[in-house]
Amino acid sequence: MADTPYNRFLGHWQLDPGSCNYGQGEPPASGSYVIREDGDELVFDMAWTDQAGTAHEASFRGKPDGEAVPFNGTDLVDSFAITAESPSELNSTAYLKGEKLMQAIRTLIDDETMRIVQTVYLPDGTAPSNRSVYYRKT
Repeated sequence: MADTPYNRFLGHWQLDPGSCNYGQGEPPASGSYVIREDGDELVFDMAWTDQAGTAHEASFRGKPDGEAVPFNGTDLVDSFAITAESPSELNSTAYLKGEKLMQAIRTLIDDETMRIVQTVYLPDGTAPSNRSVYYRKT
């Protein structure tokens, strides 16, 4: 594995449900997060169970170069960018027609603890954030 600004983020992460502080929607009952390399791209695989017990999955991938690229998979987002800001910050931003709609800021507290703050930019000018903490799964 090459030495990159995002190496410390690679691996399996488990949600601490008690850490969730959601400004929009209901926090999940449980969840996991996998960040892995595939060639020159990062792949983000997420799985969670909502409060009603329904399982969900989502995945996205891209080069961590900060460049917005087309995204096909939803009518809500048409492009996104992944930015490796530093060895302790890895971000993704989603856009629709050039407007920033959502940003996820992943910060390593230490090598075993990742905080994610996901902010949604709504048409009314508000920007609720969902905060959660994940621990490295061994």
